[in-house]
Amino acid sequence: MTRWRILPAGAIWCVALIGHAPFGAASAHPAIDAFTAYCFKAGQTPAQARANMTDLVGDPLPFTLTFWDKTLQPAPGTPAHAERRCEVAFDGDHAADAVTEVQAKMATPPVFGTSIPLTSPYEPNAGTAYLDARELLRKRVAVVHIGTRDGPETFIRVDRLPPGMGLSE
Repeated sequence: MTRWRILPAGAIWCVALIGHAPFGAASAHPAIDAFTAYCFKAGQTPAQARANMTDLVGDPLPFTLTFWDKTLQPAPGTPAHAERRCEVAFDGDHAADAVTEVQAKMATPPVFGTSIPLTSPYEPNAGTAYLDARELLRKRVAVVHIGTRDGPETFIRVDRLPPGMGLSE
């Protein structure tokens, strides 16, 4: 299956350290900082995730946050194929910066899973810059999707799938 990646993980790490931004510099957008700091952390309610991100980047949040975790609270109207979602969406085309910074975060210990083939219903769309399924611990899979939508608007999303879903048996 085709992987949607801009650069290999090793190259991303080098870009992040050498060419992307000086040490201590802020990212291209506060939404990217908030995503990398809190969207990979399990065990948060929507209120906790919002509070964590607000503490990091200020109030009001400079992005739209979509967050739910069905293992902690009911989430009516959410898709059955995901048990948890964290997405930030913000104005402008920042997909390349988001890919660089998210991949660097995923490569930092503890490393965020191992790439596996995508499962349905995940597939690239016209604005996809990065789409990858990752096998996690405890028979879990996470799918990271970065791209742009009309506007343009950049989105960064991670879905965690129910136990066993997305894994080939």
